[in-house]
Amino acid sequence: MSIGIKNVFDDLPPVLDRLPTFRVWHALWLQRIDHRSPPFRGQAEQEHGQHSRPRPPEWIVELGIGDGRPPIEVQAGDCRMAGHRRRRVSREEARRRLAAGTRA
Repeated sequence: MSIGIKNVFDDLPPVLDRLPTFRVWHALWLQRIDHRSPPFRGQAEQEHGQHSRPRPPEWIVELGIGDGRPPIEVQAGDCRMAGHRRRRVSREEARRRLAAGTRA
């Protein structure tokens, strides 16, 4: 007993003259779909990026230049004036640095 596997092309019309018409019709639909999808794809990517973006740090320490890169300033994590040489710190470490005399 053999189990026949149905071919996906079995449901095409038996008249071969109509196949080009179906091909053009499907091509037009694919063109419409491709034309409409980039804005939705871009919006979905943007929303995904906003949800997966890490939260800004509460506190940062701006580091100096040179050997050992000593901390020179403690700043809030969302401060726009912070330089490029910085690292995240916990609230406790920020308090310790401020108590030790590091500028704010």
